[in-house]
Amino acid sequence: MTFTPTASPSEPAVSTIADAPAAHAAWRSSRLNAVTSATGNLALIETRWLASGTAPAEEFARAVAAAPSTVTVTTLSRTNLDTGEPEHGLRFWDSESAAIRAFDTVSAFDHDPDWVIEATFTPVAGDRTIPFEHIRDNGGSRDLVVPGDISFTRDGVDYTLSAFDDDGTLLLVFGDATNRLTGETATYSSGRFLFVHRADGAGFGDAGPVTLDFNRAFVPPCGFSVQYNCPMPPAQNRFAGSVEAGEREVVFSDGFDIYQL
Repeated sequence: MTFTPTASPSEPAVSTIADAPAAHAAWRSSRLNAVTSATGNLALIETRWLASGTAPAEEFARAVAAAPSTVTVTTLSRTNLDTGEPEHGLRFWDSESAAIRAFDTVSAFDHDPDWVIEATFTPVAGDRTIPFEHIRDNGGSRDLVVPGDISFTRDGVDYTLSAFDDDGTLLLVFGDATNRLTGETATYSSGRFLFVHRADGAGFGDAGPVTLDFNRAFVPPCGFSVQYNCPMPPAQNRFAGSVEAGEREVVFSDGFDIYQL
């Protein structure tokens, strides 16, 4: 299953400390523009899974014809957890959704160069998969391809993290102590996402350095719309301490709550 959060997986990490604050500000601006776009995270108003035997192309054409002018319809697919068979669905994105109208910002920590971590990627033979529990699967898990291990040492602790292959990009789903807090250091309760950048520009079939810039950790799509089914951090991707870097929480005006739509 391809997961497509609204962020910038192809944007490289900055090369110098002097460039970092400006580059980070640009990333923040790009991110806020992306989540409010016509097919951004805030625009998703419905995910509709089609009944078995339904012709996806016909349902798609019918939905497009019936959609209001502000709504964009796209297709998606997944594997049924019980049968292993493919399932097809439609997503409906409204450029004038209630969430877009109520959106204020995504709160974030100040840029901290100490949270740019150089790590080592070690590939594994074959397509290794790791079960990731998903928010809307009622405790079920989906096996996602993890091409290798990401290892580093911080504050005397050795970490080995698992990032899954999101259509050719490594996406790290991680949790930390801030997920359980309230106040100005709290982050989205289910964890956050981070794209992994190859520091030497090589592919992920070879061992080599990777950059984990936690200043670009971002709130997953399910923090913007309940129509997403986000993966949860596996045990090896949970930090005991606080990662006070990156995005924190989605902020809406006038008490708007995505769970009360």
